Amino acid sequence: MTYQIVDTSNERMQKAISHFKEDLNTIRTGMANANMLDRVNVDYYGSPTPLKQIASISVQEGRTLVIKPFDPSSLKNIEKACNVADLGIAPQNDGSVIRLTVPQLTGETRKEMSKKVGKMAEEAKVQVRNIRRDANQTIKADKTMDEDVQKDAQNEIQKLTDKCIKQIDELADKKTKEVLKV
Repeated sequence: MTYQIVDTSNERMQKAISHFKEDLNTIRTGMANANMLDRVNVDYYGSPTPLKQIASISVQEGRTLVIKPFDPSSLKNIEKACNVADLGIAPQNDGSVIRLTVPQLTGETRKEMSKKVGKMAEEAKVQVRNIRRDANQTIKADKTMDEDVQKDAQNEIQKLTDKCIKQIDELADKKTKEVLKV
């Protein structure tokens, strides 16, 4: 039972970390990256559809994202979705493709992006701590375990939490350095 709680907590914490990694991919670093558009959903025939499913996304010359829809009639909806997504980049529609030119980051924008990374890291840490809290509550609620087994399980959960928080910090530091690099 205790190992099952630890394993389940480990899985949930790893999912929180992978979600954090996905969020980090959406942060601009001054270079074009197709992952910046992962969170863009387009109103496609009345239902929100991820941009990747209705268009091909490519990077040109390191700073320009080119979005070519599979269905040319969806071009206006894609342009609208890019504006709504608050990417900080104005889409340019030439009738067949949409171009997003990623501007060079200013010092102020870099600081803003690094703050955003810090905020995302803190949210991920809160998720991990909530998982720890849930696991500890489950352990305490199990009356079949003796106190020593409960303490051991709680110690395992704490070690797991510390490891995951350290991993989140390392990922955040790496992304912050990437954002601040001129």
